[in-house]
Amino acid sequence: MAEPLIDEECDATEACPAPQGGAADDETVKGCVEYGSGLNCLMTYATRGHRVLLASLLGEIDLYPGQERVMGALWDNGPQSQNALAKIVGIDVSTMTKTLQRLERSGFVSRRPDPANRRISIVDITPRGHALRPEVDRVLAEMHHRMTQGLTAAQTDELSSLLTVVRDNLCREARVVEGPEAHPVGAARVS
Repeated sequence: MAEPLIDEECDATEACPAPQGGAADDETVKGCVEYGSGLNCLMTYATRGHRVLLASLLGEIDLYPGQERVMGALWDNGPQSQNALAKIVGIDVSTMTKTLQRLERSGFVSRRPDPANRRISIVDITPRGHALRPEVDRVLAEMHHRMTQGLTAAQTDELSSLLTVVRDNLCREARVVEGPEAHPVGAARVS
């Protein structure tokens, strides 16, 4: 397996404690209980584990975490301005610029000036980027498989439903904290 490609802003080497016997090790469980935030701890480790595994799987196809979302937005919506693409994906424009620079260096996207307004860049997928789609689909299917190992279809559906409620609660709270200039739901740093 390829070494995971990690965004400089996220130290994914602090992933999960190594499981022993299929469960979290005693130190992790002890830490979660001692701080009185079992659900908080579970969310933290689940999120870290997801990010590290996704980084590893995407690294095998020369992508960084988050770039698959940008590619998906282009596959689904066609060529877009950088600003429109940032809104679709839910990240700030400066982060989108950095992301697109990496994708362009890898040969997955190209940028060209908008004929109507040359200050605006239009982003499009290259033939190499189009060829990447089945690989991204494979990686996302593998992530789904690994995340849901040991769960029945009904449990997977219930987990999705519960996480949707948690996501909506947290995003609603984040908007209150961030104020009217808050980023859209899902706004995060992507590379």
